[in-house]
Amino acid sequence: MSEMKPDASRCVVIGDLVASRRSADRRSLQQALNAALAEVDESCPSISGLRVTVGDEFQGSYRRLGDALEVALRVRIRLLPEGDVRVGIGRGRVTVLDAERGIEDGPGWWAARAALVAVEEAAERSPTRLLRTGVRTAAGVGADAVAEQGADETGLGAAVNAALLCRDHLVGSLSERSLRLLEGLMHPDTTQAALAEREGVSASAVSQRVRIDGIGAVLAAQALLRDLP
Repeated sequence: MSEMKPDASRCVVIGDLVASRRSADRRSLQQALNAALAEVDESCPSISGLRVTVGDEFQGSYRRLGDALEVALRVRIRLLPEGDVRVGIGRGRVTVLDAERGIEDGPGWWAARAALVAVEEAAERSPTRLLRTGVRTAAGVGADAVAEQGADETGLGAAVNAALLCRDHLVGSLSERSLRLLEGLMHPDTTQAALAEREGVSASAVSQRVRIDGIGAVLAAQALLRDLP
């Protein structure tokens, strides 16, 4: 094992599949997750690789909160409606324990785990049942601790979590076609006209779904979240 070395503050992502044990074809679901992670990591590269670690869990780390939030959404819409994921994002310092094997530790990871647990607990309550993403910032002397469990409830983190609560509810309420439209429009070079042709519907039908189903609101919210440092 290499010598422990502190690294710069990161935004750490820890995620897992939702209710995978109840899936009729768990193997296919896990294969779909692997494909989604590879695809998203290519378009939004992580520092150490976005990958499955143990079982249904996956991890990655980023220099910016906006990048981590983008990845969380892209992985989710890539899997829906056949599968779903929940994601905890931790902001804090990371210590590299073994660079060769990619083993890391530190407040950033602890914060991500706390956020993931908070998301899972929130999803058990009816008003927040569609929440899938949460943010926790490591706090303490030198930001080397996670003062409390759960997601951020004050400061910038609280504002981000409020936005995620609304964004995730909209995404979780979309039909299969609207999910396909959202995924398509996440790519900046894709037009509504091209999506209409692919779906076999009129351009006005696509435009109507973007307005009425909240697809436009999700895209607008994500454009703001994407720029967060």
